[in-house]
Amino acid sequence: MTTPGGEVLTLAAGDYRATVVTVGAGLAGLTWRDRHVVVGHDPGELPVGYLGKTLVPWPNRVTGGRYEFAGEAHEVPVNEHETGAALHGLLCWVAWDVASAAEDEVTLSTELAPRYGYPFWLRSTVTYRLDAATGLTVSITSTNLGDAPAPYGASSHPYLSCDLAPVDECTLTAPGARVLEVDERLAPVGLRDVAGDLDLREPRPLGGRRVDHAYTGLPEGGWTVTLEHPGTPFRARMHADAPWVQVYSGEKVDRRGVAVEPMTCPPDAFNSGTDLVVLTPGEAHTLTLRIDAVPTA
Repeated sequence: MTTPGGEVLTLAAGDYRATVVTVGAGLAGLTWRDRHVVVGHDPGELPVGYLGKTLVPWPNRVTGGRYEFAGEAHEVPVNEHETGAALHGLLCWVAWDVASAAEDEVTLSTELAPRYGYPFWLRSTVTYRLDAATGLTVSITSTNLGDAPAPYGASSHPYLSCDLAPVDECTLTAPGARVLEVDERLAPVGLRDVAGDLDLREPRPLGGRRVDHAYTGLPEGGWTVTLEHPGTPFRARMHADAPWVQVYSGEKVDRRGVAVEPMTCPPDAFNSGTDLVVLTPGEAHTLTLRIDAVPTA
């Protein structure tokens, strides 16, 4: 089936169902026992808030759309003029190819050709795999096909949800011990220890709390973010081992879900160099994350 979101692929395993679209190698839906574990979208509609998209070759933002790498200055298109930033890489709206597909697994692939602003050559693949016991595993792999080192970062942009219950009624747990402070343009200005409304290390009711911050200081060996609602019979969870995670309270999706984006590097890493992946020629990098639903009754 082809839509404005590209080809639509449906996966099934046990109580889980997932919908994947080829445009942006996106996750358009994930349910458990017919209840929403993420905020989904109609593949025929343009999704708001980058719902489920794959973020390559950088996550989050490049401030001003400008950066320097290996002594050369580069400019990438600014697509959020309110903040003057280049958001979420270059592949969100590209139609990826279906490399393989089965009842419970699909792999999408594309090449990112060299271009003004990002003169590097990558092949990227995204695999979505459903398992009846462990939920949905997502693996994002990129390989440098060029003959020069390439700056790189990756993430995915799902919104955890407790069957679309208002997040104001939910409890959120996110284990980051440090948070990246930003200015009025959402450009990074420095790290600090979490405190007050941004300390989510213990389960906390979201209420009217607004969050749109990158966290680090995460547990070594892997971490979990959990969203729970008293009237929903499961907890929605994200598991990953990335050094950063962006948490966003979902105003663009009417606060029916919380964006949880495992990131290989922080916002504006193309300028700061913090945790920036540099892919040498022929080198590959993989980010893996997992989303599941845990029964509460």
